[in-house]
Amino acid sequence: MVSVEPTAVDFPHALTAIRVQRDSTAYKDPKDKTPGHYLSSAPIDSRSPEQWLMAIRGHWGGVEIRNHWRKDACLMEDKTRSRNPNIVASLALLRNCLFHYLHQGRNGTNVNAFTEELAADSQKAMTLVMTPS
Repeated sequence: MVSVEPTAVDFPHALTAIRVQRDSTAYKDPKDKTPGHYLSSAPIDSRSPEQWLMAIRGHWGGVEIRNHWRKDACLMEDKTRSRNPNIVASLALLRNCLFHYLHQGRNGTNVNAFTEELAADSQKAMTLVMTPS
């Protein structure tokens, strides 16, 4: 961990740079020890090294659970086979919009039910896309 100047790392609010040595065994070569690099807007002395590690793990665990897993399990994102970056980006944007609208006052509706509801009523889907939130 080192303190940094925001202009030195081209990140406007960065105060701390952290390098974490990872030992990945799940899907990679067990010998892969690629370090992870992180920037934070919190001062270096605001956390102990253990607290920094917990914050990093908590952040990425949340990203995986809230975003990646839901997109893959519910919307089959990993099954997208297009190599066209515009198509891939557009589909990702639509998936993100779906989750955004799902959380806008649709308590109790699951992702699959909401997707089916929009697929059955194209006018409702277009209204959601065209209406500013």
